[in-house]
Amino acid sequence: MTLHDASLAGPGPWAGISTAAIAHNLAWLRRRVQTAGAQAGAGGGAGGAPGSPPRLWAVVKADAYGHGLHHALAAAGAADGVCVSDLDDAWRVRRQGWQQPVLVLSAWGLRADTLRDPALGELHVVIDDPATLHTIASAAPGLPQLHVWLRHAGHLYTLGFAGTAYTDAFQRLHARAQAGALAGVGHLHHYAAAENADTLAVERQAFATAAAGLPGPHCTGNSAALCGGAAIPVHAQDQWLRCGLALYGASALPGVTGPQLGLRPAMSLRARLLNVQHVAPGQTVGYGGSFRATQATCIGVVGIGYGHGVPRQLWQRGGVLAGRHGRRVPLAGRVAMDCLTVDLGAAPPEAPGDIITLWGHAPGGACLPVEEAAQACDTIAAELLTGLTARTPLITE
Repeated sequence: MTLHDASLAGPGPWAGISTAAIAHNLAWLRRRVQTAGAQAGAGGGAGGAPGSPPRLWAVVKADAYGHGLHHALAAAGAADGVCVSDLDDAWRVRRQGWQQPVLVLSAWGLRADTLRDPALGELHVVIDDPATLHTIASAAPGLPQLHVWLRHAGHLYTLGFAGTAYTDAFQRLHARAQAGALAGVGHLHHYAAAENADTLAVERQAFATAAAGLPGPHCTGNSAALCGGAAIPVHAQDQWLRCGLALYGASALPGVTGPQLGLRPAMSLRARLLNVQHVAPGQTVGYGGSFRATQATCIGVVGIGYGHGVPRQLWQRGGVLAGRHGRRVPLAGRVAMDCLTVDLGAAPPEAPGDIITLWGHAPGGACLPVEEAAQACDTIAAELLTGLTARTPLITE
């Protein structure tokens, strides 16, 4: 849908999605990894050959972090591949015309015969539990078209293999690849605390130790690791780096927003101002009288609530951008299922029908980063972006 779609005439909210912003963010990330590859190549030794930078996976799981898979794929053509959560999403991206590699981030429970579907194209899967390892390593006939990545348990320690179990599992898979029963085997790690430079260094060393002396490409990275101040390590063998949140213009670093890094928010969550109520000093507003006016003011009623995916906690410390030019105003009272209220002040320029922006860009260009809304709710940007319900349509901008 587009901004001219008739559905916008009603009171319901919408999320405007900018594919241009996603493409910009991907280019920004590409420049970072290309710089890492060039520096490593120039330094020799630990790096790869000059002119062979790391490759980039665009993570489009959770319906592209709530932005809509079709929007992300339309903007991610410069990526070397995409990451999805499950095989259903792998089929979805193929049906939508994606031709590059697809990485399924966990092969848990998948059957070998399902992975032979030629419609899946170049398929990569992550092996992160013993049962799946057995399924893939003992498949007869083999899976010569399948690329597998063995997950290191690391500090996250939820899925994957550690210690000698990692080495044994890799050797078993590598032997299958050497026999032509797999297309290739690589090493994959998911960081537990990449936003902390000291912890990140320890995690990187633990992964390097686990994979030491073993052949195959490496797959690491996340938005915090790629966007933080720590250098991006480049291995002598092929390297793939994964990026999700930053692709959509948000930061995974504490106290830093995507726009401060040079990223562009790809989602702008908006709704209409439905009504403006004049209230006297002492008047309460909202469920439980959660807001009490300290002076004469005007309360705006906005057509979006927790039934659309806005956390109830937003009311305590959150704000919005009012009107075309994005005047910042605070919430006033608890978020309800279908609406929320804001304090517009004594003589507001806004009127019913005007646009209210909860995060992203107001129509006139002012920006309220989603990270600020997340901080007001004591959560993270990814939860807000992926938490919108089906009642909130995604509109192409």
